[in-house]
Amino acid sequence: MPKLITTRTRIADLGKPRIIVVGGGFGGMEVVRGLKGLNAQVVLFDKYNHHTFQPLLYQVATSALETSSIVYPFRKKFSGQKDFFFRLAEVTEIDPAENTIHTSIGSVKYDILVLATGATTNYFGNKEFEKYGLPMKTIEDAIALRNRIIRNSELALLTDDVVEMNRCIDYVIVGGGPTGVEIAGALAELKKHVFPNDYRELDFKEMDIHLVEAGPRLLSGMSEKSADRTLSYLQKLGVNVHLNCMITAYDGLTATFDKMDPIPTRSLIWAAGVKGNPVQGLDATAYGSGGRILVNEYNQVKAHENIYVIGDLAMMASEEFPKGHPMLAPTAISQASLLAKNIKRRLAGKPLKAYHYVNKGSMATIGRNLAVAEIKSAHFKGRLAWLIWIFVHLMSLVSFRNRVVTFFSWMVSYFSYDKSNRYIIGKNFGSEGPTDDR
Repeated sequence: MPKLITTRTRIADLGKPRIIVVGGGFGGMEVVRGLKGLNAQVVLFDKYNHHTFQPLLYQVATSALETSSIVYPFRKKFSGQKDFFFRLAEVTEIDPAENTIHTSIGSVKYDILVLATGATTNYFGNKEFEKYGLPMKTIEDAIALRNRIIRNSELALLTDDVVEMNRCIDYVIVGGGPTGVEIAGALAELKKHVFPNDYRELDFKEMDIHLVEAGPRLLSGMSEKSADRTLSYLQKLGVNVHLNCMITAYDGLTATFDKMDPIPTRSLIWAAGVKGNPVQGLDATAYGSGGRILVNEYNQVKAHENIYVIGDLAMMASEEFPKGHPMLAPTAISQASLLAKNIKRRLAGKPLKAYHYVNKGSMATIGRNLAVAEIKSAHFKGRLAWLIWIFVHLMSLVSFRNRVVTFFSWMVSYFSYDKSNRYIIGKNFGSEGPTDDR
């Protein structure tokens, strides 16, 4: 039985084509921006009222940046865009037969639908990891991890039990991709330059940082040369890197593995993978592996020519990319940019242009003056790669204010070794130790 169309969303019918974009990540933002000037109504739905620059979440988590440095409100970003509407809501289901989406605030008709809901953390079906692991996908995740890191150090001061003290200040990071590598490097810098001054009663030589990767090397999306350099940089910073090693269990206090001894820790940081974050309602045949939705070369869902999927959620399989394109921000942005142009072509009665993936490069930073970057056939390392990483990330931030604040924070940190945003947001200690940060 079809669901009733409610008016709670208060989106007026302007007598123009209605384009609904679900998700305000890199792809969704770029589609909305690209549709500026089009004689159409553009409606953005997201369960947050802001865009989050996810590549720098780890810097919020490790006290290098304030949250305001990497978030920006949608309404402010698109305040000058005519016929743009934003609604704070979660889209729960699509009804392609009725050209309708059902949301937490009501149901809305669309003429063209763009799904850009991105990815979510992949725990590979393990409920323990999902319950106790600390992910790194949202601004709340970053704040929760920052809370955990600072609370752990405070708790370590309150115990005479050596095992419990080490459980508080030792960290296990699962996943050797860019996120895992960057968090490991940031924690190593806190250990060396910040914590010894903040917590003088503790001996931070006892703090161990473990990076666990199930594969044979780090940064599987980059060259072996970059992976080897990254390994060397991390070891130089004192990070214990474990390759070809899988975590098998975690109960919130102890992590166990298939090829090494258990590690007592209160903090398991999960950076081991992501999966598509699909919206339900499409035919079962529309969904591919990893929660992604199958699309053609125009990012259209098969059998639904007015529904488009971009970014991490889209699986555009080809001979060269049988599992779809890399789940990275540049992919989402390039697909979104072309899609905005294709929507304009569609409404003008012109043929669509097919998407062709172009690898714009990869990079990861490990610490101060330590990074790796690959741009086309050129490989960079050390300080030069670090400066490239800084420039690219600054220019990719949404607003001029974000860039200025972030640049200033980085400069202060570079010359003073200070991570000034070391505060806990939320409750402090309960009777049995720190409260749950998630």
